[in-house]
Amino acid sequence: MFTERLRPTIRMRLTLLYTGLFLGAGVLLLGLTYFLVKNNLDNQAVPKGARVFNGAEKAPFPPPEENAQYSDRSVEVAMVKVRDDYQRKTLSALLTQGGIALGLVGAAGIGFGWLLADRALRPVHKITETAGRVARSHDLTERIGYEGPRDDVKELADAFDTMLGRLARAFDGQRRFVANASHELRTPLAINRTLIDVAVRRSDATGDVKRLGESLLVVNGRHERLIDGLLTLAGTEGVAVDAGPLDLADVAGHVLDGAAPEARARGLAARRSLGPAVTSGDPVLVERLVQNLVENAVRHNRDGGELSVTTRSRDGWAEVVVSNTGPVVPAYEVETIFEPFRRLGNDRLRSDRGSGLGLSIVRATAGVHGGTVAAVPRPGGGLDVTVRLPARAPDAVPDAAPGLAAPEFAAPGLAAPPVNSEAGPG
Repeated sequence: MFTERLRPTIRMRLTLLYTGLFLGAGVLLLGLTYFLVKNNLDNQAVPKGARVFNGAEKAPFPPPEENAQYSDRSVEVAMVKVRDDYQRKTLSALLTQGGIALGLVGAAGIGFGWLLADRALRPVHKITETAGRVARSHDLTERIGYEGPRDDVKELADAFDTMLGRLARAFDGQRRFVANASHELRTPLAINRTLIDVAVRRSDATGDVKRLGESLLVVNGRHERLIDGLLTLAGTEGVAVDAGPLDLADVAGHVLDGAAPEARARGLAARRSLGPAVTSGDPVLVERLVQNLVENAVRHNRDGGELSVTTRSRDGWAEVVVSNTGPVVPAYEVETIFEPFRRLGNDRLRSDRGSGLGLSIVRATAGVHGGTVAAVPRPGGGLDVTVRLPARAPDAVPDAAPGLAAPEFAAPGLAAPPVNSEAGPG
């Protein structure tokens, strides 16, 4: 993670590339200028003797006094020394002043390179913004529509638009399939349930017919739950729609109220600790998530056991924790219970404990909301299942979760027990 933070962004890399190329060209130009100036100075003729004695303060030796005699050799040596000193100072000034100028221009080049990199990456920024809006709004009808020359960026934008079009068609096809399957699969089961119920209630129905009808109703009910779970799982694996602010405490309280009769029938001691846990999501899907957790905790529990539900906000996450005192769950089988149709031990043979899709729906729902699910076996048996959803600031949160549909097992008129209280067996 620390190494990733140290890696420069593409804009910074482009800026460094532009500046490096600019400085490299400047250094090459300065070196070429140095070579040409040095070569030109080397080819200059030796200065005339009159220039050697041009001012006492600049001459390499005092000006000639009256009747002073200098040999030709000494005059030649003095002129060569003057020429060499002139060349050295000229080249040194060229390097010093050229280096300073190159540094200043390089600093300015970094700024211009940063601006040019931003302009070059502007089409990519547009693609990123569009992808972000699509991810947040789940609106697959939006397109980038990049208008520009036929280059790599244009091809990238067109490929992204093509991908969005295919995804939109795929999701539309999935939604139509789920809607059609919901009608085609549920209608026959509803008809079967009605016909069986009518046959069982007939006055001339024998005992064998009634027992057979009751068995068929149980099987039909299991098939209805199975189809409902499959359709919910198929819909949940798409995208969450109608997301809005909600408090997991409100959702958990509503679900617990509905599950209270079944919990009392099993003699379960239900404990709740519902602290604020504000998040954002589809109210129906989030309610189904909590409902599945509570149903599993009730049905996979021992008679007279315990059920605990806790909601809280911690470390930027809204959490709901559901615990029960069911059978011992081996640690190596924890992950398998989140897979569709996977149950522990011989539970797969029992039809009264659901369809084996409850926790699969929980994980799919949490994933589509950007959350996670984790289960930890309890030493004495049972599980602690924790769902974490991204927390949301508590602004504009309604007093109750909007759009919550009453669960199928909800008991009308059941009073809600107080928060942080214990509900003993009824």
